[in-house]
Amino acid sequence: MSHTRAENCCAGILAAFFQDAAKPVTDKGPSSSAVQVGGSSNIRDHYTTENKALGAGSYGTVCKCKHKKTGSVRALKTICKTAGGSSSKVLERFYCEIAIMKRMDHPGIIKLYETFEDKRNLYLIMEMCSGGELFDRIVEAGHFTETQAAIVMKQMISAIYYLHTNMICHRDLKPENFLFHTKEPIENNLLKLIDFGLATPFKTGQALKTKSGTPYYVAPQVLAGHYNELCDIWSCGVIMYVLLCGYPPFLADADPQVLALVRRGHFTFPAEDWSQVSDDAKQLIRKLLAMKPQDRFTAEQALSHIWIKEKAPRSSKEPLNTTSVSNLKNFRATNRFKKMALQVIATQLSEDKIETLRKQFIALDENGDGRLSIKEISDGLKATGMKDADLKQILAGVDFDGSGSIEYKEFLAATLDKRHYLQEDALWSAFCVFDKNGDGKICMEELRSVLEDDSVGQLMQGQSVEEIMKEIDEDGSGEIEFEEFVQMMRKS
Repeated sequence: MSHTRAENCCAGILAAFFQDAAKPVTDKGPSSSAVQVGGSSNIRDHYTTENKALGAGSYGTVCKCKHKKTGSVRALKTICKTAGGSSSKVLERFYCEIAIMKRMDHPGIIKLYETFEDKRNLYLIMEMCSGGELFDRIVEAGHFTETQAAIVMKQMISAIYYLHTNMICHRDLKPENFLFHTKEPIENNLLKLIDFGLATPFKTGQALKTKSGTPYYVAPQVLAGHYNELCDIWSCGVIMYVLLCGYPPFLADADPQVLALVRRGHFTFPAEDWSQVSDDAKQLIRKLLAMKPQDRFTAEQALSHIWIKEKAPRSSKEPLNTTSVSNLKNFRATNRFKKMALQVIATQLSEDKIETLRKQFIALDENGDGRLSIKEISDGLKATGMKDADLKQILAGVDFDGSGSIEYKEFLAATLDKRHYLQEDALWSAFCVFDKNGDGKICMEELRSVLEDDSVGQLMQGQSVEEIMKEIDEDGSGEIEFEEFVQMMRKS
């Protein structure tokens, strides 16, 4: 988990972007040869793949794959490095996509588990979503009920709120870029945002200029080449309109005509399709599709709108059960390396394993920004009857990075139950992240590379690699075998 090519490249892009946000993000950053994606091991050493493609695009294909050690079924996105040209700018775009995805930590954003690279391709191992595209659900239904649309929009805008607070603009929001986790009805499902190929860092007050997006969903300011992150909100408005009537607000036979309508920004609600739709829904659409960005809602404002609050069912108001509270109390006393391992496991577990915890997190997340403020977690814990003294200890132990808020994976790591994280597939998932070369042992260098990652290494708070190794390496071999790793995880 050392800084990969993607992370270094995107960090360079981000720094350059903040210096000159008016230039396209792909015009900046170090050359693609300066950094490395994934480990040196061959993807076929770790995964078996199915030949049948789940999807295909201009840059590659997506198929199903299975982890050889854990049996976990995941999606494999293969990107041809020469697709679209072999220039360093094209490669940097791919690396930036990976870097952004690796930094995402939200229940409504697709998980990127790991990456591999060879001379021809980049390989992205992502979570498997079997529920199909939002687009297909719209086609199948014709249009959604207001309750269904509100459920979708609340999840969608929450993901966008998280992106924008992390200074990332997606720039290509459309129904095809949202997947349902399962084939269950919308009311019982989880929506996931995918495809960060056009996503870019941004800086408040500095314009983006690269023209990108899809005609029906693109904001007029993008077409003009001078825009900000609220272009994503415009796209959400178009999607909401489509959800409620089955067709876009700017409809024409060809792209040039569509774009001309978008530039004007005028749309209507034809009575034959909209007479039964509430005024609140129409008002929210108008605020999302406000022509002037300064009049357009932010994601935070949209989530606070009466239509979202009344039409989208609220999460359960019993967010923390006895087991979760107990795990939170015990987490502070957990040794640092185990905390680090639990955080890794939290990012590797499938949605069905963390369903209860995810629902608890969403219930606690009152404003929907994808992280828990001190007030939000405090309110949830106080509702269980917890005393202030215990509350302060828990908060200090869970906020790994000292940000003053609790991220999704921090919450999962602190609330995971033993019956989940002590399962062999979960332990192997974590162990394999540390075991870079796949030889079944974690050596000093591999451990050091993990600690160099800011999101994990900060947990160790100055504890050296030698100290960690001595604490866990019971046989004194200078390496951590899987059995020693398991024993460490079993200790309270």
